[in-house]
Amino acid sequence: MRETAAPAREAGQTRYRAKGVKFWRNFWQFRTLTLMLVPAALVLLLNNYLPMFGLFIAFKKINYVDGIWGSPWIGFDNFTFLFNNGSLWRIVRNTVGYSMTFMIVNLILSVAIALALNELRSRIAVKSYQSFLIMPHFLSMIVISYLVYAFLHPTHGFINSTVLEWFGKAPVSWYMEKEYWPFILTVVSAWKGVGIGAVIYIAAIAGIDTEYYEAAVIDGASKWKQMMHITLPSIMPIIIIITILNMGHVFNSDFGLFYQVPLDSGVLYPATDTVDTYVYRVLTQLNDIGMSSAAAMVQSVLGFIMVFLTNGAVRRINSDQALF
Repeated sequence: MRETAAPAREAGQTRYRAKGVKFWRNFWQFRTLTLMLVPAALVLLLNNYLPMFGLFIAFKKINYVDGIWGSPWIGFDNFTFLFNNGSLWRIVRNTVGYSMTFMIVNLILSVAIALALNELRSRIAVKSYQSFLIMPHFLSMIVISYLVYAFLHPTHGFINSTVLEWFGKAPVSWYMEKEYWPFILTVVSAWKGVGIGAVIYIAAIAGIDTEYYEAAVIDGASKWKQMMHITLPSIMPIIIIITILNMGHVFNSDFGLFYQVPLDSGVLYPATDTVDTYVYRVLTQLNDIGMSSAAAMVQSVLGFIMVFLTNGAVRRINSDQALF
């Protein structure tokens, strides 16, 4: 047994050394590409992985006398902040409901705009439309909140003073009527996010081999059939990947959209309050970063689980289009 084990051990060590030599040989051969990867890897490490050491804050009662390391451990007490309040169902319902609605609406509109722009023959027109559509993406929510306020001002807003007046309707106090805000927030989210999404799908469409369309034209396929049977199936992997990644943010919300745009109106909380805005409002009063860390950790863990569940569902349907 010992005589056979020794050669096997030596063979394993030889293979291990060979792999090491191959790794360093490839590293030196592709050193230029490796150096190009270093800045992005450092940003990813500093921005995404290094802050994960702060997860322990969620399990501590932070005080500024003892500092972060010296503050006492309190177990899961910080997590009761989220689960022991009467607003839990409301904020979770709003957060998940809006996230799913925004994801579906923005996906449909982004793909539709990308398909429409792909049919334009003038490259100048395509670039102009792309620039026009992507512009809202770079506006801060502070600016957008003022734009929305200019439309919805109770007396001087464009909707009340112009549109409703044309139709002989009475002015609406938009910031006092919660039933309108699910539609308003959906429109604002789509206006801000559809453009950048369309650009992504336009780039994916540009990578489709033109020979497919030439063959379809020879077979007599109309533009509609070309879109349905060539363009959409070709960009479907990109659509699935983006959808899977977006599922990781289902339990998160755009803080600026839900806090700045409704002007933090208390009357609108049943329709605009989400986990992020609720945590912000409560913790500005309590000044407890342990509770905020616990809330962020719950959101991240749930988002991580949603990504795995969504990817697993895609894998069961079509394993080739799963993210991993």
